Amino acid sequence: MERLMRAFMRASNHQRPQVSRNGRDSLVSFAQRLVRTPSLSTQEGEVALAVQEELARLGVGGAWVDRVGNVVVRIGNEAGPTLLFNAHMDTVAVTDSGAWEHDPLGGVVKNGVLYGLGATDMKGAVAAMVYAAGLLQPYADALRGNAVFAFVVQEEPCEGMAMRVLVEEEGVRPAWVVLGEPTDLQVSRGHRGRVMLKVTTFGRSSHGSQPEQGDNAVYSAARLIFGVEMMAGTLGNDPVLGPGTVALTQISSRSASLNAVPDQCTFYLDRRLTLGETPSGALMQVEALIARENIQATAEITRYCGQSYTGYACEVEEAFPRLGAGRGSPARRPVPAQRGARARPPAAHHALGFLDRRRVHGGRRQHPHGGLWSRRPEPRPHHARTGAGQGPVARC
Repeated sequence: MERLMRAFMRASNHQRPQVSRNGRDSLVSFAQRLVRTPSLSTQEGEVALAVQEELARLGVGGAWVDRVGNVVVRIGNEAGPTLLFNAHMDTVAVTDSGAWEHDPLGGVVKNGVLYGLGATDMKGAVAAMVYAAGLLQPYADALRGNAVFAFVVQEEPCEGMAMRVLVEEEGVRPAWVVLGEPTDLQVSRGHRGRVMLKVTTFGRSSHGSQPEQGDNAVYSAARLIFGVEMMAGTLGNDPVLGPGTVALTQISSRSASLNAVPDQCTFYLDRRLTLGETPSGALMQVEALIARENIQATAEITRYCGQSYTGYACEVEEAFPRLGAGRGSPARRPVPAQRGARARPPAAHHALGFLDRRRVHGGRRQHPHGGLWSRRPEPRPHHARTGAGQGPVARC
């Protein structure tokens, strides 16, 4: 990154390119357009087209859509190292639009804040990176390396899948990666891992008037869920990545009717992994809990299945390793304000992320995937998450 930035500064005579007032207004308008364009996971086609059109309007040529639907553009001479900027185009679904202060697809700007679904996570970053590419394009020949901008798909249900395709199947090999995820404009140098666990309990059905004749699978699940809640306080911790966590995110049961005892209950656990924790270790913790409670149940790591808007079918185990900066290194560093200052990621992990989540002003009931583009920092309000449907994707 430092080599790229030094070359860039020499090429620009030590003057950083600035977004003009008209350019800023255009950037905000483009961000509004993105928010107003629905892009559920696997349905990002319209936003992908908008990104390509805006890149072309800004004079950035050569953008292509890869097999999974990522929009990719390379700026540079194709020699030397590659710095990759990553932003995802998809969003979760709106489950209760009445819980929003503003239309989640309205793209309303009020008091310098853009409101809408995905404005922070992360269409604001998409717009910013598109315009960054436009600013960098005139200096392409002077770079001693390449800047690749990747606008990726299906991050919400399966982070990393689209990047895997870009690296392993499309042959893009970045030396460094900058993620546009919201981190309050701090440089985050690590990320916890994640594994999605599916737990199913089995019982025996009976008529609701004679529950003693059956074995209620929901009651068995409740015992396990209580054990999971108790286990949450014993998980590992790390001064850089923070604690391991577990959250029950969905539960359902099966019964013949509303007056029948359920014979099966399934729930899902979103398990975040800190330093020293692994997907297999997290699964073993739940299996040990099942054995201790002597409950007839199974636990497994889920698999994500989805088909991109390009027709690319994918199936991926939902287990993602943690990315850590190492003990003794701060998880976040302030973005340097002085010209020429810089914060470098450690050699062990070249991934950075930043976006100003503090510039979310949702008011009384704004969704946490709320607004961006405050001209001054706003107090962070209390948010109540209103839902996180993922669109037409499924667990295999």
